[in-house]
Amino acid sequence: MLEGMRLVLATSNPGKVRELKKGLAPLGWTLLSLADFPLRMPKEEGTTFLENALLKAAYVAKATGLPALADDSGLVVPALGGEPGVYSARYGGRETDRERNVYLLERMRHLKGEERKARFVAVLVLAYPDGHVEAYEGQVEGYILEAPRGEGGFGYDPLFYVPEAGKTFAEMTLEEKARYSHRGQAIKALLKAYEQGPPPREISQLE
Repeated sequence: MLEGMRLVLATSNPGKVRELKKGLAPLGWTLLSLADFPLRMPKEEGTTFLENALLKAAYVAKATGLPALADDSGLVVPALGGEPGVYSARYGGRETDRERNVYLLERMRHLKGEERKARFVAVLVLAYPDGHVEAYEGQVEGYILEAPRGEGGFGYDPLFYVPEAGKTFAEMTLEEKARYSHRGQAIKALLKAYEQGPPPREISQLE
């Protein structure tokens, strides 16, 4: 399981850092954050979650000389043509989570019932300094409510309702969210891959 391995979490989002640290705890790795390294992160110009996660992880691994794990994730609303997608963190040019939530609700004001279906997608890319990379994906289906519910989480969590749980992400504990969320699913895939130690290098997770 590479216990004691030092890994850099290639994100400055405190919510993601919190969830990744909790989810990866069983591996026994020493988790560092971007706060430990004065790096200027590259602009996210990818058109997919995988491209953006790969860009961030590879950059940090090369710059630090340590394995790096990047998360790129977002909300996909089919009735809006897939918006906000890879632009979830900067949707509509809005600056804060609250402003982006208000903007999303405005964009969806005419949508009812099944038209409010949505999914969260998370892609984790683990990049090593020697150029080897692995990717792990998770998805969760749900609905966008017409008004926010809950005080926890971050981003679109107060609007994203998971029928199976009967709650929004913002109403869940960290443990509950890990069970249901897209990021939780991606972390589980990574944990499974490293159950018996690192997966074989010849099996590329990107193919």
